[in-house]
Amino acid sequence: MLKKNYSKDGRTCRVTFKYPNKEKGSTAVLVGDFNDWNLKAHPMKCLKDGSFSVTISIDTNRSYRFRYVVDEKTWRNDYEADSYIGNGYGCDDSVISV
Repeated sequence: MLKKNYSKDGRTCRVTFKYPNKEKGSTAVLVGDFNDWNLKAHPMKCLKDGSFSVTISIDTNRSYRFRYVVDEKTWRNDYEADSYIGNGYGCDDSVISV
């Protein structure tokens, strides 16, 4: 799930990324173009319902590829992403447009 909140000047957007965690993983990390796919940059917080969430600020007027990494090994997409694009590894990346 993606929740977008644009700044008053429209130059940045605070986006809350939420991963439902159906596989009951113990950790999750948000990776994407906005953090150079860094597995340590945006760890996600586990919520009471077992899902994971993190909020970040990103520049507007562009699209970003992203994915969730569960338990440091399982790469997952956001099924409510704005779109998807092939990544050259035989699967798609989620895309958010802001």
